[in-house]
Amino acid sequence: MDIDFFWVGLGLTALGYFIGDGLKNFKNPKGSLSGYPTLIEEKDLYIYLGLSKEEVKDLLSKHPDAPKIELKGKTYYPYQHFIEWFSSDEFYKKK
Repeated sequence: MDIDFFWVGLGLTALGYFIGDGLKNFKNPKGSLSGYPTLIEEKDLYIYLGLSKEEVKDLLSKHPDAPKIELKGKTYYPYQHFIEWFSSDEFYKKK
């Protein structure tokens, strides 16, 4: 009987943890993008897109309207905005 109470207590503890963790992002339903930087340097963009350096260079030359920010001579790409642009229908309709 004591072991049953142990498992019930463990289950209630896990339940409390997951509910509390879910409430952290209650007002932000998309959640956070942990592990992904907000701005990505142009030289590192290929890593986050899963493409080769040449493919990214070709992509950027064909689409100069890609969302970007230039600061002190370096070009940065806002990760979330770039992914939304890259995934949009408008990107694939252009030829």
